[in-house]
Amino acid sequence: MKKAVRIVVSLVLCLSIALASSAVFFTPQAQAADSKSEFKEKMEIVFDKFVNVMIDVIHRGLVVVRFPWNPKSGRTVDMSKFTLVFEDEFDGDTINTDVWTHYRQGVRKGGYWDKEQAFLRDGSLVIRSEYKADGKHGAGFYTDRIDTRRKYEQTYGYFECRCILPAAEGLWSSFWLSSENIKDGTPGKQGTEIDVFESPLYYRGRLGLNNNLVTSNLHYGGYELGHRYHNVTITKVDNPYTLYNTYGVEWNADGYIFYVNGRETGRSSFGGVSEVPEYMLLSTEFDGVDGKPFHGWSGIARPDAQDLPAEFVVDYVRAYQYNDLLAQ
Repeated sequence: MKKAVRIVVSLVLCLSIALASSAVFFTPQAQAADSKSEFKEKMEIVFDKFVNVMIDVIHRGLVVVRFPWNPKSGRTVDMSKFTLVFEDEFDGDTINTDVWTHYRQGVRKGGYWDKEQAFLRDGSLVIRSEYKADGKHGAGFYTDRIDTRRKYEQTYGYFECRCILPAAEGLWSSFWLSSENIKDGTPGKQGTEIDVFESPLYYRGRLGLNNNLVTSNLHYGGYELGHRYHNVTITKVDNPYTLYNTYGVEWNADGYIFYVNGRETGRSSFGGVSEVPEYMLLSTEFDGVDGKPFHGWSGIARPDAQDLPAEFVVDYVRAYQYNDLLAQ
């Protein structure tokens, strides 16, 4: 039954993304040449909003299907087979630019990524999310992402971060791995987005529901017509908005194994396991389209919200490699 639900969910999501990506091809021939571009942009925004709604609908269904969300396995990560090869404790005064970069800046979904929103404080990385009436890109919601793209990349191993999640509606934080090889139509073996965790469910608390939940997901094939998606697990976490928890993934030739506080929460080899180096990312983003907030799987952000500003606080990021691979 669950397999059938997952198939339907994947098909609906792929169809939604396909519609959003291909909307530009349905511009009426009668449109004047000088208005076609504006019409296309409007259609893209409309369909992107439709995708946002569909993602929310699908994810609400997944939360129900995966009840009661607790890890089903008693297995824990075996650290004896790994050697630590990367570590950032975020000590010091500034982010280490030899390791991290603010690769993408500007519009991101319903807000903006701005490097001023990421900084170090008391031995932790802080990504601050807030509404700014006078931000550098104009009035809007500001946050950031940092990543090790082109500075530190690794194939296989165990990757972990220890953090506190931002307690606000309309946004989510993530620890994830990605590759520049993730392009339209390419198989998962050539690069897969590995979402160790994403945290879009804080808004459920406003509805009187359990919101101490994170999701772990896989994406490959680019982000247009060839996009493929799989939700591996939705997991209950111990007070993630006030306490530090660890989130990790073990990646090897057989698949991906996800962990919360060292305990397995799910595993998958969806799409064929990535065989290429991938970089690590820490990010927060607001739900929406074209820099404007819009309802999605994390609710919707509002300028006067009492839960903003909110902070994604990261104690450390670590990467380990298998001992046998290091010995080769």
